[in-house]
Amino acid sequence: MERIYLNDLFDLYQKLLNEHEQSVFIEYYQEDLSLKEIADNFNVTRNAIYKTLKSVEEKLNVYEKKLELYKKKNELLKAIENNDIIKIKKIVS
Repeated sequence: MERIYLNDLFDLYQKLLNEHEQSVFIEYYQEDLSLKEIADNFNVTRNAIYKTLKSVEEKLNVYEKKLELYKKKNELLKAIENNDIIKIKKIVS
């Protein structure tokens, strides 16, 4: 569940991360590489990759807390599913 949530946040906020953070996230969460494999790819320690991942996770959660795009997206999808035009207008305005 956490993995899916983080990938959803990444889809929304990845442009706010630097290229290194994006690459590490993708290799770990989307390509399913181990910390050691990623560390070898970047010629850094396993601990450096771990710290980068934790930093990215924290940033994604902070962005969501401030911008609430994930929350709004889900509210909008639910309103569309329920054909609730009034709620849809409220969410997008």
